[in-house]
Order: sequence, then C-alpha cells, then structure tokens
Amino acid sequence: MNEIIQAMKERRSIRKFKPDMPGKEDLEQIIEAGLYAASARGRQAVITIAVTNRELRDRISADNCKIGGWAEGFDPFYGAPAILIVAAEKDWANRVYDGSLVMGNMMLAAHALGLGSIWIHRAKEEFEMDWYKKLLTDLGIEGEWEGIGHCAVGYVDGEPPEAAKRKDGRVFWAE
Repeated sequence: MNEIIQAMKERRSIRKFKPDMPGKEDLEQIIEAGLYAASARGRQAVITIAVTNRELRDRISADNCKIGGWAEGFDPFYGAPAILIVAAEKDWANRVYDGSLVMGNMMLAAHALGLGSIWIHRAKEEFEMDWYKKLLTDLGIEGEWEGIGHCAVGYVDGEPPEAAKRKDGRVFWAE
C-alpha cells in the first residue's frame, strides 16, 4: 500500500503525551507540511503559531479548559508539550476549510515523523478574547484572525489506540 495512504489509515488522535519536547526540526517539518496544504484560490490565508514556551502553553491550556467547561486543572491538550495553533484571515469565506486542511496535513506529518497529535477545538473562542488579540499583536501579526484549531504534538506515552471500525454505507458511486 502507498505509504501516504498507509499513514492516513494508521494515524490516531493521541490523548496521553510524554513531557519531552519534540525537536525543533521535527516541528518545522510539521509546520511546513501545513504550509503546503491546499487552499481555496491559492490564497494561503492561514497562519500557524508554534507554542513551545511552557508558561504560554499552560496559559492557553487553562483558558481552553475554562471555555470547554472542565474542572480547573484539566489539560485539554493531554500533556502535549508543543501546540501548533492554526488561525485564518477572519474575512476569508474559506477560512475553516483551508485551516482544516492545514490541520490535517500537520497531523499526518507528525505521525510520519513518529510523533503523536490531536486536534483540539476552542481556538475560535480564544482568539475572540482580548488577551489573544494582544498575543497576535505582540508576535507581529496584523489583521483580524479566527482560530481554527490547536494541533497538540508530542511523543506518545503508551500505545496508540486502535482504529475504530469504519461504518458501512458511507460511499456511493454514480457511474
């Protein structure tokens, strides 16, 4: 079987990570894979914010936890040390689609490099908050941005979960 298709079939969402930070080269390759995702009309209206600073990562985790309604102290990133936040130009009609393709590419790239990943939501709500708008400004990012998702990345702690059985009746041929 083609190795890319095999990676698509094997990749799983990971919910337990080791605390060790992946190497910067690996993170750069994952981000680069996201940069090569398809984008509507070739606009490339999506950015990635690589969070490897532990204090900032923990702040984002705490805010994400509040937005999600979990008890204080729960880590919605499951211990992943690196968080790759995907955001898209707020006025771009295809922002969610384009950002989703970036997320998919990055999760497959992480798997291909022997790392685990999981897509965590609530980036939209975070980037509606003033603190996150200021974070963008502090990073030199101008304009209005909508958070699409967080790609939490790290080394898998334990065995990856088995794939769920695929549901029948989801393919229709019009020949």
